[in-house]
Amino acid sequence: MLITQLKDKEAILSLADGKKVFIINCHGCREVHFPLEEAEALQKEMESAGNVTGIITTDYVCNPENMKLRLEKHRAEIEVADAVLVFSCGVGVQTISEYLEEKPVYAACDTYPQPGFQGVTPLEYDCDQCGECYLNITGGICPITACSKSLVNGQCGGSKNGKCEVDSEMECGWERIYRRLAQLGRLDLLKCPTQVRNFATDKESAE
Repeated sequence: MLITQLKDKEAILSLADGKKVFIINCHGCREVHFPLEEAEALQKEMESAGNVTGIITTDYVCNPENMKLRLEKHRAEIEVADAVLVFSCGVGVQTISEYLEEKPVYAACDTYPQPGFQGVTPLEYDCDQCGECYLNITGGICPITACSKSLVNGQCGGSKNGKCEVDSEMECGWERIYRRLAQLGRLDLLKCPTQVRNFATDKESAE
């Protein structure tokens, strides 16, 4: 299982600053911890400011077939939004980002580990539950799990023909991130100062 915790309010509101957002809530793992009251209060505040085109709440965003059907019903609300804001673990954010390739998809939460089963995600999506979600600056692709070295400041330079030097069957995670940001017109995010990673939030350190 896992614990989801809201990012700082200012950080979340900055994602919607001057934008229209469509909001997705995942309550699939809420039996452990999901900041329900805080999330609802923040979303009502954003609605009052006129920043929200629509909101859906579902169990297990990480079930792609179910989410595809749900999202199609709200296609018009998503189309008029500038971005999609997801209140879930990192797996849910990656699932939505993969499906809505034409939209920036942002994580409103950080994810922390708890022993047990995590959602119903297919194996190609993963969240290391590191407590510091980087998805908002990497186009919805996790550098911790998509990169064999878990690099957060760009590729190592050892990739060849788009493949990882550690695992020749694995696509270089940072090449994937570059292509995704280019598609979104957000290559400027690669110029963000490197964030020093707090390893004390890691799964291994928490055990």
